[in-house]
Amino acid sequence: MSAKGGFTFGPPRCSYGEAGGKKIICIGLACKDMFFPTTEGKITETPEDLFSQKKISFELGAKYKIEERFETLGGCAVNVACALSKLGIASACYSKLGEDYVGQWIKNKLREYGINQEMVVTEKDFASDLSAIIVDKMSGDRVIFSNQKVNGTLQIDSRKIKEAEWVFIGDLQGAWEKHLENIFQLSKENKTRVAFNPRQSNIHDNVQKIIESLPYAEIVFLNKDEALEIVSAAGHFSQEELDNEKILITELKKIGGKIIVITDGIRGAWATQGEKIFFVPAVKVQACDSTGAGDAFCGAFWGAYLKGEKIEECLKWGIVNGGNVVRFYGGQEGLLNEEDLREKTKSLTVKEI
Repeated sequence: MSAKGGFTFGPPRCSYGEAGGKKIICIGLACKDMFFPTTEGKITETPEDLFSQKKISFELGAKYKIEERFETLGGCAVNVACALSKLGIASACYSKLGEDYVGQWIKNKLREYGINQEMVVTEKDFASDLSAIIVDKMSGDRVIFSNQKVNGTLQIDSRKIKEAEWVFIGDLQGAWEKHLENIFQLSKENKTRVAFNPRQSNIHDNVQKIIESLPYAEIVFLNKDEALEIVSAAGHFSQEELDNEKILITELKKIGGKIIVITDGIRGAWATQGEKIFFVPAVKVQACDSTGAGDAFCGAFWGAYLKGEKIEECLKWGIVNGGNVVRFYGGQEGLLNEEDLREKTKSLTVKEI
């Protein structure tokens, strides 16, 4: 899909380390995403499976023609850094690439989007990470097939992040449990503030480590499926209780985290900072691809928070940014700047539940 609305990037208005006096580092995957839109998949509703309520299937052995494909930057940490850049907030990406054509392509894109690359490490004997994404053109939803080996070898050097005022933890690979321990220990020693987006793969691998880590984060971002898995592992709840966002966010707040945020696609998002729980419904748009929408939400929510906004306003920024990103393939083209976000959020109403 070609660019719409003239979305452009470049070096943020502030240089790295000067974003409102904050040094911001986004840690996690940097990869190339390749999109293959299709109408050939058969969607099956499976509401009885709380953790996988919709599935897509294709005939085994068949061949399907793809009319067009799209290539973009990918990875939660990269997408969030791009969202911050669009808001004029500088950040660095701490990730690992292979010394190959894809890695150089990723570096060029990071430079284009104004992301500091001083902590992007390269590894000679590895290919850079790559994702193939099947997009159902009817719904805009997708299935992602990821090859993420080089980031699995990332070694996080605490000396490189000890001066950070904020760290965003995205899609950690490899020895991710050890990485979490090191980052949160560092945050405790240096009063580094942490925004944490536990990934579903990490939750599957070791949900108890995620539960143990949540209390150390200032902001915790989860989609509903991720929230379900964490809460169900932390206590005994009925299916009806687990499907209730108010119960989910309340239980997560008990586990830890100063601010808990839950997103649920086309339904909207919930957030709490204490006793009050706020909800903003999703903005209705013609969806093209949902990849990167959650990251765009995180970046805008966090960006608003960095600019001193209350969480009600942060929710609105996240909803509008995520809603605009789904109009395009990938996680960057639909990102909005601060002026557009402030204008587009005026019509939104925040509900207290």
